[in-house]
Amino acid sequence: MQAETFFNELWTDYVSIAPQAQKIHDLFAATDGEVINDHVAFRTFANTALRLDLLEPLILAMGHERQDSYEFKAKKLRAHSFIHPNPLVPKIFCSELLVDQLSDSAQKIIEKYTAQVTGKLLDQSVFWSGRHWEMPSWDDYNTLMAESEYGAWLLAIGVRVNHFTVSINHLTTTSAIRDVLERVKSAGYKVNTVGGEVKGTPESLLEQSSTMADRQVFEFTGGDQHEIPTCFYEFAKRHADNQGVVYQGFIEANADKIFESTNG
Repeated sequence: MQAETFFNELWTDYVSIAPQAQKIHDLFAATDGEVINDHVAFRTFANTALRLDLLEPLILAMGHERQDSYEFKAKKLRAHSFIHPNPLVPKIFCSELLVDQLSDSAQKIIEKYTAQVTGKLLDQSVFWSGRHWEMPSWDDYNTLMAESEYGAWLLAIGVRVNHFTVSINHLTTTSAIRDVLERVKSAGYKVNTVGGEVKGTPESLLEQSSTMADRQVFEFTGGDQHEIPTCFYEFAKRHADNQGVVYQGFIEANADKIFESTNG
């Protein structure tokens, strides 16, 4: 699959459960023309037929290369980032929950559902395929939420992109992340304040911020209906180093706070 088709399919699925993203995109498109996407991100479960090591070849097949690897010990996650030779093709950040590091009760909840995953041949469409298991019960969702918000989100939402990212470097009306945030807040959207509204500094070469996730009502197994977080929109400003090269990587401390955008 061509990268352009891949990201178009992702966007269609993404805005179906995060309508705020389309509205914010249009807000900037009206004044800045084309809105360039810096990167997208995915979540998955380790030790399943959807684990990171099985998703990686699908990303590499589109021409991306593995850029770096990351570990989030407190959240019990590991991740890889991927970059494409064409700088206008978005980067990809893919993480997985290390299920075997959770409590026995949390592992049993996750395994009850992920055991339903079939070993079918995977292709790029898996990245917008949603759940491969039945919707969890409200009790299971909340029990897992108490230990891993990431795991509860993934159990309910499934495998799909959790955010797109506005590249502030490509905007024409401003180059400042705080100006972007003021526009977003003025339009009525709540931003992630964990660790401050802006994560990172010009000195670290990457500044990031995000909205808090949209919310949608889902029917859980057993018939309970509840509104839960879905997906969010991110904003990234990349800075040049002393040699004038614009930083293209990710920073674990920033990403750790961005994960909190679905927590609420």
